[in-house]
Amino acid sequence: MAKKENRIKRPAKLTFGVSWIYILLFIGIGWMFFSQSGSNPQKEEWADVQKQWLAGDIKEITFVRNEYEGLVTIRPDRLEKYAQAFGGNVPKKSPHFVFLVSGSFNAEEMFSGLNSQLPESQQVKIVIENRENFWGMLEWLILPVLLILMWVFMFRGMGRNMGGGAPGGPGGIFSVGKSTGKLAEKDSMKVTFKDVAGLYGAKEEVMEIVDFLKNPNKYTALGGKIPKGALLVGPPGTGKTLLAKAVAGEANVPFFSISGSDFVEMFVGVGASRVRDLFRQAKEKSPCIVFIDEIDAVGRARSKNAGFSSNDERENTLNQLLTEMDGFGSNSGVIILAATNRADILDKALLRAGRFDRQIHVELPDLKEREEIFTVHLRGLKLAEDFDLEFLAKHTPGFSGADIANVCNEAALTAARHNKESIDKQDFLDAVDRIIGGLERKSKIITPEEKKSIAHHEAGHATVSWLLPNANPLFKVTIVPRGQALGAAWYLPEERQLVTRQQMTDEMCALIGGRVAEEIVNGQPSTGALNDLERLTKMAYGMVTYYGMSDKVGNLSFYDSTGSRGYELTRPYSEKTAELIDKEVKELVETIHDRTLAILTENKEGFMQLAALLLEKEVIFADDLERIFGPRAGAASEEKPVDETAQDE
Repeated sequence: MAKKENRIKRPAKLTFGVSWIYILLFIGIGWMFFSQSGSNPQKEEWADVQKQWLAGDIKEITFVRNEYEGLVTIRPDRLEKYAQAFGGNVPKKSPHFVFLVSGSFNAEEMFSGLNSQLPESQQVKIVIENRENFWGMLEWLILPVLLILMWVFMFRGMGRNMGGGAPGGPGGIFSVGKSTGKLAEKDSMKVTFKDVAGLYGAKEEVMEIVDFLKNPNKYTALGGKIPKGALLVGPPGTGKTLLAKAVAGEANVPFFSISGSDFVEMFVGVGASRVRDLFRQAKEKSPCIVFIDEIDAVGRARSKNAGFSSNDERENTLNQLLTEMDGFGSNSGVIILAATNRADILDKALLRAGRFDRQIHVELPDLKEREEIFTVHLRGLKLAEDFDLEFLAKHTPGFSGADIANVCNEAALTAARHNKESIDKQDFLDAVDRIIGGLERKSKIITPEEKKSIAHHEAGHATVSWLLPNANPLFKVTIVPRGQALGAAWYLPEERQLVTRQQMTDEMCALIGGRVAEEIVNGQPSTGALNDLERLTKMAYGMVTYYGMSDKVGNLSFYDSTGSRGYELTRPYSEKTAELIDKEVKELVETIHDRTLAILTENKEGFMQLAALLLEKEVIFADDLERIFGPRAGAASEEKPVDETAQDE
């Protein structure tokens, strides 16, 4: 048998931290309030005390000469007599009564005279003393000291949460206005452009900034001025923060990072103070980069701060930021990088030349860029031997870098959930379906009639999109509930930069295909086309009011790209024009409906066959549609790479 190891049990050490100070403070305050608690003597007059004395009820009297106060203790066997004076409860602690007299009161003479009138067994014990009030004065001195100490330590903890540090230092109660920006020294910044996949145009722009920081004399020798700031604009998850870190890593300079919301606190003036402190630290570390993430939190246009007065804290912080950006020298070597996905709401003074001199657009990656991003995020994943990276990139249109990272992680979790030894293509497709459509709801209760209606609805979408040459190519159709959708048709749209009127009308026909299919089969529509009708209506109004695709309204656009009409309640057109717009939109939708109805009626046999197949398999692919309807319209001309999106019902 294995011998048991002799383990020496060491006594646990009692550690003292800041929490012990709070405990001691609370104990001290509690002792202050409750140490003197005990008896609650009732106040009475000296005449009443004399009556009690002569009645033989008093046991002892303590008279404090310097306070002219007398404390009366009643005999235990007589306490019931005075229960009413104490609210019906017999007091357990003495003294029971207290009386006050004037300075001319002669205690010795008065007490001895009363005692002489009683028999010796009933005479009262008399104690006459002078009370020193030093301890009472000390108690009232300790109480405010304890409260002040508690207040200081509470704010010290608050300061640490805001920045970390000791009192008087960064994060202390007197340092709340210090900058909370995080500094990464040049030796610790390891991110370079090699870690940033895609973003070709954006990287070319920021490479010039890197060259400014590496070789400033190259530009200043010719009289040029180093740009003061660059604004990274793009959708969420496209890599704006990563790109800013790569700039600092390539330039090998210190990197300050702070969020726009970190400037604004509950204290008035803190935001402006933190801006000043941030720029002061940046000048000391020059050359360096200051990165402000989500700058729209503090840089919102002052005219758009609805509901705030001109003395708003956010507005004061913005004013200080404007002053600091235009204040330091042009050759100081401090470059401000900021990121936002809401550039339309930023203050114009922030975007003018001399502050943010250039805007760098970080767009969603295209097909080639998505392949590179997948290559980065697939490092460390155990993939199947026949894994096709290009196929995966084609099936993720509109995905940002963060979305692609999520797909890779979700695919790994899916493969592990099914106890696979490697991650294959199906795991990635399931991950894309889950991210876009939501979690598959196998427990959703659907009646046979509802399932049949859903199948015809999705078959209508699929049929119309397959027969129209400009509609998005279909990838698969499912009637398995996923997320909030009872069914979905997944498409592989081309990556178009421009969309023609014919392409928009074909897309609108595909959108309303499910609604029209229900009308053909059931004789009446259902509520399942809510999402389709919403998107159809937006596209129709966009064609008429934004893109000038209406003959009657003409080549007019009421789109406001500046957002200056955000708080105006009036429309930029008359009531007569509004009626004309509504009429044009209604006629356009009716035309789309009639065209879709004609397509489904002419191909009703194939449409019904497709719905039956969908009811049988629940999930069908483009190959199934090709067997029913033949090659897709316009398929011969489709040579561009295609991607996948979803339309939820």
